[in-house]
Formats: sequence, C-alpha cells, structure tokens
Amino acid sequence: MAIGVDRAAAIVRTPDGETITLLNPTIIESAGEVDEHYEGCLSFFDVRGQVPCAHIIHVEHTTVDGDTKITVFHRGVARLVRHEVDHLHGLLYTDRMRAGVTPIPVEQYRGTGTTWKY
Repeated sequence: MAIGVDRAAAIVRTPDGETITLLNPTIIESAGEVDEHYEGCLSFFDVRGQVPCAHIIHVEHTTVDGDTKITVFHRGVARLVRHEVDHLHGLLYTDRMRAGVTPIPVEQYRGTGTTWKY
C-alpha cells in the first residue's frame, strides 16, 4: 500500500564491517572497467547469477543530516551498493544478467570456488 511518501533507504555493510547509509539514493553515473561476478540475494536464496557491474559508480543521496551529496564507490563496494540501490528501484540482480545467462544452484556455485577478486 502506498502512503504518498517518497522515501527510500539502503543500508550496506562492507566486508570490512563499515556501515553505509544512503537515503533516497540514485546511481547517476557508472564508469571504469566492467566485470562479471556471481551475486546472490535473499530474493533468490538458492541460486547465484553472474552479473556485470562497473568498477565505479556515483550515487546521489541524502545524508542522515539532510544534505544532498554524491558519493563515489569502487569495485566490490560499488557492486554491493548497486545491488541494494537497484532493490529500491524495483530491480533484482536477475534483471542485470546478460541475455541467455541463467542463475545456477547455490551448490553448483560453491563448486566454482569463485569469489570476488578486486
């Protein structure tokens, strides 16, 4: 049910334990090399899919103090932030997969021994 309030929040925890809070975030630019890594999601907890992602994204957002700013994220953190911001805009990682590429069972993914390397 919509209540007529246009607000969104993404909370991202980095592998280093940093918490990133983005209010009303929008990706305004993608740059740099694009790579493809497996991603998972609680929306599809039993599969993983290869998703292309730019190494650099620029995100316009509001801070907890109410200021609007642009923050630049790189590599793995860019991928994490993009994934969460996409959710706020109604996209899932499967929407970003290349045509003809399908998710694989998590058991098969574990067998690849593939982790994000940046």
